Amino acid sequence: MSNPGNLKYTASHEWVKTEVDGTITIGITQHAQELLGDMVFVEAPAVGRKLKAKEECAVVESVKAAADVYAPVSGEVIAANSELDSAPERINSDPYAAWIFKIKPDNLADVAALLDAAVYQALVDSEAH
Repeated sequence: MSNPGNLKYTASHEWVKTEVDGTITIGITQHAQELLGDMVFVEAPAVGRKLKAKEECAVVESVKAAADVYAPVSGEVIAANSELDSAPERINSDPYAAWIFKIKPDNLADVAALLDAAVYQALVDSEAH
């Protein structure tokens, strides 16, 4: 399994991409979607919602289970991926393209403190044992 090196990650299996305008895009990792299985429903947070870091803010449901998605940093939701309303399985086919929501972070430096790909992979590997 390969985690893109240009992304940041959380211990709760979200990926975070910093955009050129300083906003961040969030989805769930390859590892998370493999654990969950076939996605059947995604509930993104409402645009305009203010989030605190590590707050439960979205839900992904699969044939096996439902899982919370957590805000990686504090900020305001500026977009939700409406394509996932009718096609949640996009997360299974390409979890790093199927983003769930976007945030304008309160402090962009908080993003830098998230896990890099190598540290995240070590975390995933340690959970497998």
